[in-house]
Amino acid sequence: MLAYIFSKPILMLLGEPAEVASAAAIFVYGLIPQIFAYAANFPIQKFLQSQSIVIPSAYISAATLVLHLLLSWVAVYKIGLGLIGASLVLSLSWWIIVGAQMVYILISDKCKLTWSGLSSQAFSGLWDFLKLSAASAVMLCLETWYFQILVLIAGLLENPELALDSLSICMSISGLMFMISVGFNAAASVRVSNELGSEHPKSAAFTVAVVTLVSLIIAVVEAVIVLALRDVISYAFTEGETVAKAVSDLCPFLAVTLILNGIQPVLSGVAVGCGWQAFVAYVNVGCYYVVGIPLGCVLGFKYDLGAKGIWSGMIGGTMMQTLILLWVTFTTDWNKEVEIARRRLDRWEDKKQPLFKN
Repeated sequence: MLAYIFSKPILMLLGEPAEVASAAAIFVYGLIPQIFAYAANFPIQKFLQSQSIVIPSAYISAATLVLHLLLSWVAVYKIGLGLIGASLVLSLSWWIIVGAQMVYILISDKCKLTWSGLSSQAFSGLWDFLKLSAASAVMLCLETWYFQILVLIAGLLENPELALDSLSICMSISGLMFMISVGFNAAASVRVSNELGSEHPKSAAFTVAVVTLVSLIIAVVEAVIVLALRDVISYAFTEGETVAKAVSDLCPFLAVTLILNGIQPVLSGVAVGCGWQAFVAYVNVGCYYVVGIPLGCVLGFKYDLGAKGIWSGMIGGTMMQTLILLWVTFTTDWNKEVEIARRRLDRWEDKKQPLFKN
C-alpha cells in the first residue's frame, strides 16, 4: 500500500516524466481498496477451485463485468471523475466479487462440509503455510512485475508517449489473451495437486501433458490472429494512425509473447500444484531480472532499438524460464511427488489409534 501512496515520487525517482507520474499516481490512488479485495478474493477463489467449484465464480465475474462497464461509463463520462473514477470503480467491482463469493460459500450446500465457520484450527501449521505462501507470492510477483517493468522502462525512451501508448495497447491485448492461460493455470494447479493427493502419479503426468498442449494450441491460434490483424487491431483502442503503425511494428513481438504465455502460466500452475513455488521464484529471479531486463535495456538503449529492443530482451528471459520449467516438469518423477504429497497430508491427519474400540 505504501508503494501506491508514494507512487508519484517513486515514478519520478525512476526517471518518469512528471506528467506521466502524476497521471499514474491519480489512477493508483483509487486502486488502494483493491489491494484488500485481492487479499480476500484469491484465498476464496482457491478454496472454491480446490473443490472444482468454478461455475458460480464465472457467473459472478460475468455479472460484475457488466456492472463494472456501466459504472465506469457513469463515473468517467457522466460524472467526469476521470482516472480516479475509473480506478475506484475497479476497486468496487473487486469487492462486489468478494462479497458475492462469500455469500455463495455461506449459503451453498457444497461448502457446508468444507467450511463450517471461523475456527482456531485454521492457525495450526501456520508457519509451514506462511513459508509456502511467501514463496508463492514471490513467484507470482516476479512474474507480474516483469512485464510491468517493460512499460516502466519504455517511459525512459526518447519518445515516451508513443512508446507507452503502443506498449499499453499491446499489453492490454496480451493481458486479455493471458486470462485464458490463467484459467489453465488454475485448472493445472488444482488437478495436479488433487491427483498427487489421491496417489495417482500417471494421472498427474497425463494432466500436465494435456493441459500444456491444449493451452499451447490456443496460444498459437491467438498469435496467428494478432499477426493477421496487426494493421487494424489498435483501432479498437485508439484512432491515432501513428500509434497504429507502432502497434503493428510490435505485433510480431506480441505474437511470440502470446505463445510463451500459453506455456509458462500452465507450468507455473503445475509448480503450485506440486509445491515448487520456491524453486520457481529462484528461476524467475535469474531469468527475468538477471537476464531479461538487463538484456532488454542493452538492446533498447545501447543499440538504440527502442521498445522493440526492450521487449526482445524480456522475451529472451521468458523463453529461458519457460525452457527450464519445461525440462523440470517433463523430467519429474511423479511417484516421488506422490510420496512428498502423502507426507504433507500426513501432517494434517490424526495418526493416533483410539485406546478402545466400540
